This record gives sequence, C-alpha cells and structure tokens, in this order.
Amino acid sequence: MSMAKHKKPSSQTTKETKDDHKGLVFDASFHQNQTNIPQEFIWPDHERPCPDPPPLLHVPCIDLNSFLSGDPQSVSKATDLVKQACLDHGFFLVVNHGIDSSLLKLAHETMDFFFGMSLEEKLRIGRNVGEHCGYASSFTNRFSSKLPWKETLSFRYCAESSNIVQSYFLNALGEEFNKFGKVYQDYCEAMSNLSLKVMELLGTSLGVGPKHFREFYEGNDSIMRLNYYPPCQKPDLTLGTGPHCDPTSLTILHQDDVQGLEVFVNEKWHAVPPNPDAFVVNIGDTFMVSS
Repeated sequence: MSMAKHKKPSSQTTKETKDDHKGLVFDASFHQNQTNIPQEFIWPDHERPCPDPPPLLHVPCIDLNSFLSGDPQSVSKATDLVKQACLDHGFFLVVNHGIDSSLLKLAHETMDFFFGMSLEEKLRIGRNVGEHCGYASSFTNRFSSKLPWKETLSFRYCAESSNIVQSYFLNALGEEFNKFGKVYQDYCEAMSNLSLKVMELLGTSLGVGPKHFREFYEGNDSIMRLNYYPPCQKPDLTLGTGPHCDPTSLTILHQDDVQGLEVFVNEKWHAVPPNPDAFVVNIGDTFMVSS
C-alpha cells in the first residue's frame, strides 16, 4: 500500500547535517535559495532522468465494481485485460474500487501535514537501520551515494490487530497525533479490503478461482508507505526513486496529480500518468513466484 506525493520544482533543496547516530540527514526545508544539491544525491549520467518525455504505457483500466457484480461479460472483459497485463508488465488500474473519495482526500491532506513538519518533529518517529516502520529522510542512514530525493513514512498494518496503526502513532508521537493515526487506520482498513478484491480478480484471471489468493493472503501483514518527493532545483541530476522491482506480493498505489511513475518495458521507460479516480496495481516478485 502506497501513496505518492510530488511537489513541482521550486527553491527548496537539502540540508547537509550530521547526526551522531544517523549520518547525513535529508532536510527539504533547508537551503531554500541554493541552486546546487549535495553530491550524495547526484546520479551517474546514464541513470539520470531523460530530458525527453517518456512514452505513455498502455495500462488497462479495470472497473472493479463491474467485475464483482458477477456479470459474465464484465468478468470476462476484466479477467482478459488483467491476464494480458500480468504477461506484459504487471501493471493495471482499478476504478470504481469502493474507496470513498473523502477518505482519499483526507489521507493526502494528512500526508501533506506530516511532511510539512520540521525535520526535528519528523525524526521523533525516525526509522532505525533494519526496521521497516518510521520516518526516513531519503536513505541517508543506509547509503552514501545515489540517494533518492524523497522522504518516506512507513507503518505496519494487520487486519487481525485492532487499531494497530492508530496505536502506533499514539505511542510514538503522543495524544496530539491520535486523529492522524485514525485517518490512516481507516485508510489501511479500506486498502486491506481493496487488496482482497484485487486478489479475487487475479485468481479469476489466472484460472484458479476468486477464493484461491484471497484466502491465502487474508489476514497477512501489510506495510503502508507515504512517499513524498520534495521540490528540487536540479531535477535533471537526481531521482526521486531509483529503478527497482517491488519484492512484495502486491503494491497498490494512489498517485497525486504530478506525473512521476515510470515502468521499464521492452527496453524503454514508459510513464503511467496520474488518474485521481484510480489505484495503480503492481504485481510484485513474491506474487509472481507464488503464482
């Protein structure tokens, strides 16, 4: 489960500070008038963003509500599209997914609030090396070169653990973050339900039936991650996220209105333009092995 938030270029860059325990710290609110970025964030020439706009990727858009209605024609259309997407590149969109638009709006607004806080405040919930949960200012505590121009906030969700998300923020940040935690508790519960519907779609598409993957993954843990890509003075020198494959079973991403997601297909990078009404579904390595 992921959310991505980009900001259009402005005069923000980074702060090179040293923490005795964590090394270089990425602070997007510092050096607002600086025109250069730290060397650690500069990528090799052959890995930098291409100056030309990438071609668009043909990603099928699945009407999830129509699929779940059981209408034979709708089921056949959806499963054929998903099967082909899995063979081609592993990406598809779902619309009419049942996630309330007001919850999505609130989740994005709450995300803006968190990443708008000072670095000192965000580091109260900092992620330590080897841990999966917490705030990370780039990957400065893990790498010293080719750093991604981003901040993340990650936390665990488990359907069988009541209020796990809300309790996490309450324990880490105090009572004033109780409403913050409630937003993402509600969001994670909604996303968990959505993921099981997607598993029904995948099971039907792959010919093993709607219950096969749903029953296997029901109750499993998930990681929710908020990805924030701050403004950058030199966007041609760095990347928000480097090339990678998702190691998980399933990634469900909601983008903001700034294009940034790209998929490598047939030896070329292709863009997946934002669609505020849709979630991007990416089949991860674990699912490919298990299926």
